[in-house]
Amino acid sequence: MNQKTINILFIGDIIGKPGLEITETLLKNYIQKYNADICIANGENLVEGKGIDEKSAEKVFSLGVNVITGGNHLWDNWNARKLLAANRNVLRPLNYPSENPGNGFVIYDLGEKGKVGVLNLQGRVYMQPIDCPFKKADWAVEKIREQTKIVFVDFHAEATAEKMALGWHLDGKVSAVVGTHTHVQTADARILPQGTAYITDAGMTGPYDSIIGMKKEIGLKRFILQTTFKYEVAVFDIRLCGVFVQVDSETGKAIKMERFCFPEF
Repeated sequence: MNQKTINILFIGDIIGKPGLEITETLLKNYIQKYNADICIANGENLVEGKGIDEKSAEKVFSLGVNVITGGNHLWDNWNARKLLAANRNVLRPLNYPSENPGNGFVIYDLGEKGKVGVLNLQGRVYMQPIDCPFKKADWAVEKIREQTKIVFVDFHAEATAEKMALGWHLDGKVSAVVGTHTHVQTADARILPQGTAYITDAGMTGPYDSIIGMKKEIGLKRFILQTTFKYEVAVFDIRLCGVFVQVDSETGKAIKMERFCFPEF
């Protein structure tokens, strides 16, 4: 009997116009290459590197993305609030106070292929002191698994240790824990012992001749002068980064994981 699988493609943090342009150029090829059943992308930096709005979300969806995840920079654009309230397929981290608009997870229906739960969480180490991502994950995963065993988690966090801790905490309970926020793809993509695919950071989709997407001269001023300068998205050495995860439809366990970055370094 042939094993039934779901192919999940995840695109790392899309940074402003440069990230959108390379996504428009390459995403279709990656969807075809991996025969993706669902495509998820982190879009918290779509608008000039900070935040998201309806126009940018519509563009990303038109390129073949099914679900957009977010993070702390979603709130930097006030228009994000209206979008989050109106579109269930645009997520914000679940562990923000519930009075904020939007949803922290969605169960995406693939028809005959089944359903995929997508959960967005945010870390607390060196970030806002919001609700516990571990406890929120436990609650949400239990809810999602009432409808599907396939659960993909975007954990938007600063500290490597916190990301790894959530990966081990959810091993065997979810299909994948993929880290975002730090914009540098890590080399630790693997499947944990109980069947959860894990990577500390998927990397960013945007300009690498930069300081994590920001023009180098501005980033340097921030560090050297210790004062605030307006964020400006860099424009050179644009790359698309992310991960592919193949999941057993019956068990929800990952059977294959692959990270990618194009062009390669």
